[in-house]
Amino acid sequence: MELVNDFNEYRAKMNERILGADNKVIKRIFNLDTNAFADGALDSKTKELLGLTCSMVLRCDDCVKYHLGKCYEMKFTDEQIFEAFAIANLIGGTIVIPHLRRATEYWDSLKLS
Repeated sequence: MELVNDFNEYRAKMNERILGADNKVIKRIFNLDTNAFADGALDSKTKELLGLTCSMVLRCDDCVKYHLGKCYEMKFTDEQIFEAFAIANLIGGTIVIPHLRRATEYWDSLKLS
């Protein structure tokens, strides 16, 4: 639970600081990211799984935590998450395994929060 709270508090604090700088390009990038995950030809649940698996392959732990949080809010099951983890590990190779460990720890923490 502390893992989840620490991540969310830090992310919120830093996003506020970054957006408070009022840089037009950064604001547009944040907006683009938000809009990219809205329902479209693909629904938002599919897009979150894509974001999760891509983040694992790219080995971005913060991104993995963010997408896991969204997946938790969208009520994904363990089975769905672990299928996405499996695809990420298949595509990314064994170098993704340490990120799989941290992702699993974070997923378990979300379920306790």
